[in-house]
Amino acid sequence: MSRSRRPTSNIDRPAAAAAIDAFLRAIGRDPTREPDLVGTGQRVADAFLDELCAGYTVSIDRLVAENRVAAKDAPAVILARDVPVTIMCPHHLLPATGKAQVAFAPKGELIGVGAIVQLVDALSRRLVLQETLSESIVDTLMIHLSPRWAACTVRLSHGCMVARGERSHGTTVETLSVRKVAAGEARQLLGAS
Repeated sequence: MSRSRRPTSNIDRPAAAAAIDAFLRAIGRDPTREPDLVGTGQRVADAFLDELCAGYTVSIDRLVAENRVAAKDAPAVILARDVPVTIMCPHHLLPATGKAQVAFAPKGELIGVGAIVQLVDALSRRLVLQETLSESIVDTLMIHLSPRWAACTVRLSHGCMVARGERSHGTTVETLSVRKVAAGEARQLLGAS
């Protein structure tokens, strides 16, 4: 376990698997009789706990602290482009996937691009709304590094828009969060629409 990981004592994996099996029975499917559904409860529980919601096990404070360095000779702007993002929509428990752009102008301290990618991953692998994710990324940079400014855009294709409701294949949703910089400047720098 990396030092930025924290223990998860309140997780009940067998109960999560049983709840998925109960859900399948509630919608008229029987995971004990339908061959394709045998073991689905356990697989879904494992997917959520080990991957889709793994961000809850990461201490953001520790992640940033372990990767913070002095910015004496830092570039004027640090920009991490096309950072992969997968979130689980808390409204429908369906995934949204896409990319994030994260930029900030260091003043005193910074974190490296690898840590930026880890930060985006830790904050996205949760039950989180897209707009909350972009705000959390910028807030984390502002709180922990006090840069001159910070910005983040997240562009995602939402499973809840593609697989149900509107069924709008190809639609992406973009959020832009900025602190201490004009939105127009941030959009230009990040290449946002």
